[in-house]
Amino acid sequence: MAAPGFEEPPLDCPRCPRLAAFLSELRALHPDWKNAPVRSFGELEARLLIVGLAPGMRGANRTGRPFTGDYAGDLLYSTLLRFGFAEGTYGANPGDGLRLVDARIANAVRCLPPENKPLPAEFTACRPFIQAEIAVMPKLRVLVALGKGAHDQILRALAVRPASAYPFIHARLHTLPNGLLLADSYHCSRYNTNTGRLTTAMFHDVFESVRCALPA
Repeated sequence: MAAPGFEEPPLDCPRCPRLAAFLSELRALHPDWKNAPVRSFGELEARLLIVGLAPGMRGANRTGRPFTGDYAGDLLYSTLLRFGFAEGTYGANPGDGLRLVDARIANAVRCLPPENKPLPAEFTACRPFIQAEIAVMPKLRVLVALGKGAHDQILRALAVRPASAYPFIHARLHTLPNGLLLADSYHCSRYNTNTGRLTTAMFHDVFESVRCALPA
């Protein structure tokens, strides 16, 4: 869904030369993948915005929908369904018919970075997109940061100062100076769940607090 003042990056976005070159290489290796900036999923009228760091190689970069096609999506979408922020059945592909309810999902960096590690200049180059997106979400009330990287980029996008007053702490719900709420969660990656850093119950706790802040 588009809105005045907000445009997703073009599919051949040149802002980050390293990322553009990486996607070009992947197009040659995997011509059936999307291999392009991943656009946000969900309506701009949503009260909830979930922010990840960047697309995963075999998830969003392959399928073209945030958190779709990898383990992180399995946990995220099952949780959204559980707490009423999604309807339908998650089939790990954009054609599964899943619909978000009062929620939207975006990434701080829209293109896949090598080794899942965006550079500082790439965060800066991509930041105008998340800033513009937030600016045209009139009902936005809560942001969920999936990981410290996303947390830091949300604070930068909103020009929150001092950022140190809002430390990243799993399951912490911050009230930001502009009145928005920021909920922190460890990233729902397979690595974090396999190591026990994040359990399903811990992830559910975050969204239970979000559901309480956003009554259905």
